[in-house]
Amino acid sequence: MTEDESKVFQFNGDALSGPQVVAIAREHLPVTIGDDAMQAIAKARTTVESRFESGVPTYGINTGFGALSTKTISKEECTVLQLNLLRSHAASVGNPLEEELVRGMMALLAASLCRGKSGVREVVVTTLVSMLNNNVVPVIPSRGSVGASGDLSPLAHLALVLCGEGEAFVDGKRMSGQEALDQCDIAKIVPQEKEGLALINGTHLMCATAALALSDIASICEHAVIATAMSIDAAKATDTFLDDRIHATRGQSGQRTVAEAIRSLLEGSEILASHAEDDPRVQDPYSFRCSPQVLGASMEAIARVTGVVHAELGAVTDNPLVFTEEDDIISGGNFHGMPLAIAMDELRISLCHIAGIAERRIEWLLSGRDIHNELPPFLAKNAGVESGLMIAQYTAAACCAELRTLSMPASVSNISTSAGIEDYNSMGATAGFMLRQSVELCKQVIAIELLVSSDALDFYAPLQSGAGVEQMRIRIRNVVPMRKTDRSPSPDIASIVSII
Repeated sequence: MTEDESKVFQFNGDALSGPQVVAIAREHLPVTIGDDAMQAIAKARTTVESRFESGVPTYGINTGFGALSTKTISKEECTVLQLNLLRSHAASVGNPLEEELVRGMMALLAASLCRGKSGVREVVVTTLVSMLNNNVVPVIPSRGSVGASGDLSPLAHLALVLCGEGEAFVDGKRMSGQEALDQCDIAKIVPQEKEGLALINGTHLMCATAALALSDIASICEHAVIATAMSIDAAKATDTFLDDRIHATRGQSGQRTVAEAIRSLLEGSEILASHAEDDPRVQDPYSFRCSPQVLGASMEAIARVTGVVHAELGAVTDNPLVFTEEDDIISGGNFHGMPLAIAMDELRISLCHIAGIAERRIEWLLSGRDIHNELPPFLAKNAGVESGLMIAQYTAAACCAELRTLSMPASVSNISTSAGIEDYNSMGATAGFMLRQSVELCKQVIAIELLVSSDALDFYAPLQSGAGVEQMRIRIRNVVPMRKTDRSPSPDIASIVSII
C-alpha cells in the first residue's frame, strides 16, 4: 500500500472502529468503497428488485410506512412514495447539528449500506461518499429524533441533499442542496423502491454521537487520573491507600488499574517523602483515598459502553433487512436505539462522578483548613488583598451541578409516536445531546483541577512530585504561566482544556 492509499479509508462491510469514525468526522479522512462491498450492494439490490416485480406486499418497498404500513402502493407510485417519505420526515427543528456529527452520521450510514443488507443501488452509496469527500454537509436541525425507527427525521434531512433538496454547508458556506451538489459536480439521485427508507432507518446520529464522545472521554479519563495524582501531592496526602494489596483484595479491576497508574505517576516524588515520617494526619478525605474506587468504577462503566458502541459500529440498523442467501426480506426492529440510549445514559453518570470527585479535591486544596497543609487559602499570594483561585472552585461546582442535572436517564422517558404503532421509543438522541454537554463540562472541571493542583505544587519548590506529574506540569506551564498575583483564571482554564 502506498502512502497516499493509507490515507484513504475503504468501506468494505467491516465494522468501523472509533478512531476511524473520528478520522472521517473530524479530520476529513477521504473514503472509498471496496469491490466486495459493491458486490454485496448489487446482490442485495437484485433481491429487492425481484420482490418489487413480484408485487408481493413488502414493507418499505410497496407499502406505506409506520401507521400507514397496511396501505399497498402501486408500482407506478413507488418512486414518489420514497421521495415523499424523505420530504415528510424532514421535520426537525433547532440549531443545525455540528459538522463532525453530520459527517459521522454520513460515514456510519455509508458503512451500513456497504454491508449489503439494505437493498439500495450502488449510486446511492457512491453519491454519499462523494458528498463526504467534497465536504458537503447537510443542514440538519438538531431536534426531531426519538431514537426508534432510527434517527428518522435527522436522517431525512441528510437524505434530501442526496436528492438535490434541503440545504447543505460546503466548506462552511450554507446553500441549497442542489447548489451544493452542483458546486461539487455531484449528480442527484432519484430514490427508488426501498431506498428512501434505507436512508432514514438507522441509529447513525446516536452512534456517531457515542463514538465521538468516547474519543473525548478517553482523554478525559487519562487527564483525570493525572489530575488526581497531582492533587495528592498538592495536598500532601499519603499514598498508602494506593497499596496494591488493598485493591487486589477488592477484586475490582478498574480500581486496581487506577491505583497502579497513580502510583506510577507519583513514583520518585520528593513531596511524598518530605512528610512521610511525621505527618499527624491518619486519613485523607474520601476524594483522595477513594479515588481509585470511584474513578475505577466510572472507567469500568465506560469500558462496558465502549463494547456496546463497537458492536453498533458494525451493525445494520435498517428495516426491513435483505438476506440474499435465502432470497428473503424480513422486517424487524434493529433501528431501535435502546442499546445506545442506555449506554449514553451510563456515560453521563460516569462523567458526573469523574468531575464530582475532582471538584471535592479542588475545594480541599483551596480551603486553607488548618488540618490540611501549609497552602494559603485559595492559593492567594496575598490573601485578603487577593482572592486567588477562589472562584475557580465556584465554576467547578456550577459545572458539577449541571452535570448532575444532565445525568438523569433519557432512556426512561418514553413518549409514544406514529398513532401508537411506534409505542416505545429510546430517546437515544436526547441522551446523546446531553452526553455532548456532559463531556464539555467534565473537561472544564478536570482542567480546573489541573490548574489548581499545578499552582499548589509551586508552593513546595524546590521539591518536585513524581516524574509523571512533573511532565504534566511542564505541559501546563507551556500554556499557563506561574500565577504571581491575581488574574482572570478563565483563559488559563481554556488553555488547559485545549491540552485535554
